[in-house]
Amino acid sequence: MKFKLDENFGTRTLHIFQSAGFQVDTVRDEGLQGSSDDKLYQVCCSEQRCLVTLDLDFSNVLRFPPEKTGGIVVIRFHNNPTLPQLEKLIRQFLKQLSKMPLNQQLWIVESNRIRIHQSSE
Repeated sequence: MKFKLDENFGTRTLHIFQSAGFQVDTVRDEGLQGSSDDKLYQVCCSEQRCLVTLDLDFSNVLRFPPEKTGGIVVIRFHNNPTLPQLEKLIRQFLKQLSKMPLNQQLWIVESNRIRIHQSSE
């Protein structure tokens, strides 16, 4: 599975994905920081990468249909997260990923649960 980490993730998150054996690119390394959400979505569609982001805008399935991507994962906090909290949610997500596929789905990862958007197709 191939991932793209949005610009709000740093090197430590990148290493968590790499240590789990995933191919991962970052928005920062590709010079896409500051790009519009639409541009980032199009890049993920063309590369068939799963976008991992903190940006709640990507939870809008009408604007960003996950069916055209390798998946979309929105990490959601109710307040400002600490780095350990963020890493815990990333690990929670990766653990669940080993149990079920993500391709072409939207996952909202929260502290107590993962919500999976079911396509109407």
